[in-house]
Formats: sequence, structure tokens, C-alpha cells
Amino acid sequence: MKFEGTKNYVATRDLKMAVNAAITLERPLLIKGEPGTGKTVLAKEISESLGAPLITWNIKSTTRAQQGLYEYDAVARLRDSQLGEERVHNIHNYINRGKLWDAFVSDTRPVVLIDEIDKADIEFPNDLLHELDRMSFHVYETGETVSSRQRPVILITSNNEKDLPDAFLRRCFFHYIQFPDEETMKQIVQVHFPDIKSRLLSTAMKRFFEVRAMPGLKKKPSTSELLDWLKLLLVEDIDPETIRETSPRKMIPPLHGALLKNEQDVHLFERLAFLGRREGG
Repeated sequence: MKFEGTKNYVATRDLKMAVNAAITLERPLLIKGEPGTGKTVLAKEISESLGAPLITWNIKSTTRAQQGLYEYDAVARLRDSQLGEERVHNIHNYINRGKLWDAFVSDTRPVVLIDEIDKADIEFPNDLLHELDRMSFHVYETGETVSSRQRPVILITSNNEKDLPDAFLRRCFFHYIQFPDEETMKQIVQVHFPDIKSRLLSTAMKRFFEVRAMPGLKKKPSTSELLDWLKLLLVEDIDPETIRETSPRKMIPPLHGALLKNEQDVHLFERLAFLGRREGG
């Protein structure tokens, strides 16, 4: 199994090497990077490239590691017992399989996405150490051991909201997705908008990177926000001259709501426009 990228995803040489190194080492691939740089989408593209099924486990602040293995529904069994249901005699009826269980018993080697692991409690990664190492776990209620038929390709994403334990990091192959440079970004845009005119693209890209470089910006616009902005520019038929406008009254880019995501950053541009008008008389 080797990841070569797909026509819908521009993967850098370093990223492809990281994916293939993790596959070779049979270790989880831990991906970090700015929000909106394609970490989650990468799992889908690896799945497509390898022809493997994708199993996604979306992590929330309330998610427990046990939920990825299985959950025993004792409440449902008690209720059925009170109602005299026949199914109560088979405990397997009350074992709900988790995403890792599904991955372990998959007929074909799957790609498993554990998305945004840093959203969960700090103990969450540690609670998965044994299962990710041994690729097996014990079901106490039934006495059975579930073992992986073939080690899945595991992709774990993190937005760096909190530090992950050292013991967990040691078991992963790590890669940080750098924000794309202008040339790589053009390739990404052309995948999504193959018919975009070069003049509009170059003008919009220049303005986008100027916005990202603005000192004091609280949240820099990401790749996904650039794509949203370009889509709006195309739909509204905004001409390059309007995008290029840098007069004091036009400091904020047109349709800036796709790029600026909080009032602090909008106010920053408004203050710059105000100061520009004052200096211009």
C-alpha cells in the first residue's frame, strides 16, 4: 500500500513521504497544522488512493476512549428484563460496537480517522495506548478478545488545542502540514476551480496573502476560507480591479466575511482604513 496523492488533493512530497512512512512502520500518523489546511480531508484521499474503506471517529469534548471500542447498554438490558423480553438472555444484544471494533474486524484493511483528538480529555490518548499498540482489546461482559485481522492505517488529527502525552506521541509518526506557499496554493485552487482566469487568480492570491500577513490578525484565513472567497468572487463576478483596490476607503477586501471570522479582525481593518483616510486628508 502506497499513497501517491489523488487528482482532488494536492499533497506535497513531504506529506506523501509521511503517510507512506506511517504505513510502513504500522504506526498511527499524527497530523497537525492550522485549521483549514486539509487534515481531515487527507484521510478521505488516502482511503481513495489506497482503495480502502474509511472509518471516521469524530472526537468531541465528551468522547471517552471506551466508546471507540464498545459500549455495554446495561440500562436497555434492565428494561428488557423487566418487560420479560427473550433477547435479554443474550448479552451480545447489548454490546454496541465502536469504530475501532469495526476497523479491527474489517474484511479489508481500512483507513481509520480519529479526528481532532485534542478536543477530548487529556487522558483520552493514554487510554488508547494499549489498543493502538496491540491492536486488540478485551470485552469483559462476554469474555472475548477482539483482535485486528490486519493493522489498519490510522490517521489522527490535532489542532494543537492541548498538548498530547509523551507516551502517546512516541507511538505515532508525526507530520505538521505547513501552510501552502503561493505556488502550491495555486495548484490547490486550480483543482477546485480549473476554469478560473489567471488574472483573477493572481490578484485574489496576492490580496489573500496580504491579509494573512497583516500584523495583529487574530485568526489568519486558511485554505478553506480562500476557496470560499474565490467561489463568491466568481459567483458575484467581482473584477480584479475591485480586489486590488488599496485606497484608504477600500482596505477591507470585498466579501471579506469569507476571510475574516471575528469582529476583532474586522475592526483592525476598519481602524487601518480610518487612519488611512485621516492621513490622506
